Amino acid sequence: MSMLQSAIRLPHGLLGVAAGHFDGLSHEHIYGAVPAMSQNESGTVWDVNDTDYPWSSFASASQLTIPSVNASDDGKDIEIHGLDGNYHVITEVIEVSSSAPVTTTQSFIRVSKAFITNGSATNVGNIDIEISSTEVARIIAGNGQTLMAIYTVPAGYTAYILKGVATCQAGADATGDMFVRYFGQTSFRIGHAFEVSGSGGEYNYDFPIPLPIPEKSDIDVRADVRSNNARLTASFDVLLERN
Repeated sequence: MSMLQSAIRLPHGLLGVAAGHFDGLSHEHIYGAVPAMSQNESGTVWDVNDTDYPWSSFASASQLTIPSVNASDDGKDIEIHGLDGNYHVITEVIEVSSSAPVTTTQSFIRVSKAFITNGSATNVGNIDIEISSTEVARIIAGNGQTLMAIYTVPAGYTAYILKGVATCQAGADATGDMFVRYFGQTSFRIGHAFEVSGSGGEYNYDFPIPLPIPEKSDIDVRADVRSNNARLTASFDVLLERN
């Protein structure tokens, strides 16, 4: 039995992955929320309402810029996670300023998440992360962390999707899709579809056979609200196997 089979099938196998007991296997929990998707509007489940994630901004690896922030957030450190031009995992910590924009030293081809690592309080104002004035991540005031239901599989790995969960604010309902753009292709296509209602409870799906997504492929969970403005959440768990 391979390490991947052992991790998925054996009792406590996934706990062993979390504890680092399986060489070449790791886990990512991806989670996002959109604050208030408008009725009859659609977009990615991330920190910006009614907006598809701007994948086209990453035509090439670029430095990231954080515009000047609220005075109360001056000096806070933001840790940014993403991928470099070769799709390898990179992180960078950058100190934000209330008087001027700040820029990363590394170039990113993808951003997966960002969060505050210091300070006695969470962020008072929104903290935006941009490429050429296009917003590619936002830490909403009071959250301290981005909430983005997007993911790109790093180079040299295959991602196996194990579980997907979605919720919708009470009194609203939505249709959702997990779009995948397989590396080498130019467009996204639906890899999994779901319906969610605030009065019906969460959507919860365990993949009986984990869904493989190859390296450098992009995942984007989007929703279309049919009734009432709604806060939506979406999350999924992936098991990463080194190729």
